[in-house]
Amino acid sequence: MGVTLLYMSLVVLIPLSMVAFKTATLTPAQFWQTVTSARAMAAYRLSLGVAFVAALLNALFGVVVAWVLVRYQFPGKRLIDGLVDLPFALPTAVAGIALASLYGPHGWIGRWLMPLGIKVAYTSLGITVVLLFIGLPFVVRTLEPVIQDLDRAVEEAAASLGASRWDSLRRVVFPEMMPALLTGFALAFARGLGEYGSVVFISGNMPMKTEIVPLLIMIKLEQFDYASATAIALVFLLISFALLLLINVLQWRRSLAARSGAE
Repeated sequence: MGVTLLYMSLVVLIPLSMVAFKTATLTPAQFWQTVTSARAMAAYRLSLGVAFVAALLNALFGVVVAWVLVRYQFPGKRLIDGLVDLPFALPTAVAGIALASLYGPHGWIGRWLMPLGIKVAYTSLGITVVLLFIGLPFVVRTLEPVIQDLDRAVEEAAASLGASRWDSLRRVVFPEMMPALLTGFALAFARGLGEYGSVVFISGNMPMKTEIVPLLIMIKLEQFDYASATAIALVFLLISFALLLLINVLQWRRSLAARSGAE
């Protein structure tokens, strides 16, 4: 316990506490003016909004991908399974450059979308695409062990009692998967909030439009405005913790309800 607490203090608690200590050098009026400026508020809305949408989409399609990889056998399965982990191994800058080139006005996909009035690169849509790319493995890898442990006999029993395929999924499979799905959603959401390296290449970094919170913090640091940078970081950290706490509470209540139903 002592080694664990020491390690967590050195790696997590002390660095986070320094954010609060540096922010304390601002007066309350300066702090409020910094964290509620129009530019900061726009960055909060963009970062939270795109991270939530991307995590939600990854939760939806991650279920499909994980289910197919576990329950079906098909040619090229190992290749696809390996590709799921690609965002883990690929440097974020490389991912950002690749996606920006792909979805840019002259990219392989972007040049076909532009005539349709769909602009991906240098918009919030482009940021969402990047977060979809980096967040999918968190959902898939969290769900796969749960799907593997599902007892198919229970699904067969539900079918023998007259349940349709959709009823079996809704009443038997989804309740078992929900805690893991919420965990995968939370992991993808948290990764999306803090993503920087891949986003800056495709977002365009336009203040009030496509400027994310990590980028705004970096700009403040480059201007040697450390107190403002830590103030924005502290507010964003508290918002992120509150949202993740809410997700964990929902997951905990869902697990309790599932255990009560099983008993």
